[in-house]
Amino acid sequence: MSQEIRQLEPKALWNKFADLNAVPRPSKKEARVIAFIKNFGKTLHLETLEDQVGNVIIKKPATAGMEHKTTLVMQSHLDMVHQKNNDTIFNFDTQGIDMYIDGDWVKAKGTTLGADNGLGVATIMAILESTTIAHPTIEALFTIDEETGMTGAMGLKPGLLTGGILLNLDTEEDNEIGVGCAGGIDVTAKRTYQQEETPEFKIGYNITVKGLQGGHSGMQIHEGLGNANKIMNRLLFDGFENFGLRISKINGGSLRNAIPRESEALVAIDAIHENKFTTAIQEFANQIKQELKTMEPDLEIEVSKSETPLQIMDLGIQEGFTRALYAACNGVYRMSADIPDLVETSNNIARVIVEDGHIEIACLTRSSVESAKWDLVNTLRATFELTGCEVETSGDYPGWTPNMDSPILKVLTKLYKKLNNQEAHVAACHAGLECGILGTNYPNMDMISFGPNIKGAHSPDERAQISSVQKFWKFVLEILKNIPDQKTL
Repeated sequence: MSQEIRQLEPKALWNKFADLNAVPRPSKKEARVIAFIKNFGKTLHLETLEDQVGNVIIKKPATAGMEHKTTLVMQSHLDMVHQKNNDTIFNFDTQGIDMYIDGDWVKAKGTTLGADNGLGVATIMAILESTTIAHPTIEALFTIDEETGMTGAMGLKPGLLTGGILLNLDTEEDNEIGVGCAGGIDVTAKRTYQQEETPEFKIGYNITVKGLQGGHSGMQIHEGLGNANKIMNRLLFDGFENFGLRISKINGGSLRNAIPRESEALVAIDAIHENKFTTAIQEFANQIKQELKTMEPDLEIEVSKSETPLQIMDLGIQEGFTRALYAACNGVYRMSADIPDLVETSNNIARVIVEDGHIEIACLTRSSVESAKWDLVNTLRATFELTGCEVETSGDYPGWTPNMDSPILKVLTKLYKKLNNQEAHVAACHAGLECGILGTNYPNMDMISFGPNIKGAHSPDERAQISSVQKFWKFVLEILKNIPDQKTL
């Protein structure tokens, strides 16, 4: 890890970020980072506790003269999305993130950076450690498993926190103050099928889709980015229609909340069509690349000969499977009618697995309107059930309804204008934030979300803007000094 990171300003924040990024912290494997953050609190001789699901709470008394201020909950999540480039050798379970500076940006070498939400965690750590920063009583809440289910926020029991205001440090545009977010639900279609022995007249080919940007399946779902699973399905569908292509295996995408960047398929085609197949599929691949060249200039579609697979998917199942993937909604389903330019409802076809007689299609469906979320869930359910799949839903979490009369919102908008000589962008987002979930057990807590500029979250292109982190840090310090009195909230 570059020591240059530790020399960036504000040093207190960047040093904590470097310390945090040395600890492996994949979602659902947070034991090491939980131990790390608990040890941090105890080393400072602050009250530190871990709840029954693994969230960590560290409490720090108010600085002199701030005792009358409303107790403040500062919240960020400990886990990070683990994505890497196909040619990057890296073990997220054992290695710390390898960071470097590129101009005004901090990046990672071939992997996600962990700025989402590590910069929020590091900010809170720096404040807890400081002996000079003025602040009210702080309850630092470090949640777990935000990226793959929000089970930390869901598992937080009432009564553990007493704060009246919550600052969620998980927004990725430094001119934005978040007041609402989408809810989400996992939709998974599964079925088994009979495999057939591959006929002797067929030969094997590998098809690979790679080089896509990927990205956040909420914040970037409207950008027109390529989805590797949908692109692969176009190729397979066309190959069957014209050359009798049969599917043996597919491995596409990875995490539900990441737009899939890569997909691989092992197929068999009629040997008699080999020359026509390789020519035609390359022409079709070039058409797709031309179609997506503006948003996906690095898209690669490779077709190479392989050993003939021993078994292939049942023909009827294959036809239903490829048609269902073609029909299934991916991307924006509906824009908000109430908030300009906000995606209301969307779906990400995140993971497609075909192997050894099993099919699994994993989606993440989001919406800021509960009825619209279930409308899209039922649309997907109907699509996949028509092909004989069993469809399960899990991980349902609520959205966060905007409160434009929020007292802390008024504080932040006033301070933002004072510091930056311009108005903040007050907005709801299409990502899933923990505020809506936390609000179910803490309904009277006034919540707000903000953060520094982070681009390419959930992908190996993730990067954090150095100048924006400096702007964000100044904003945080000013907010801490201006938290309302308890009696005025």
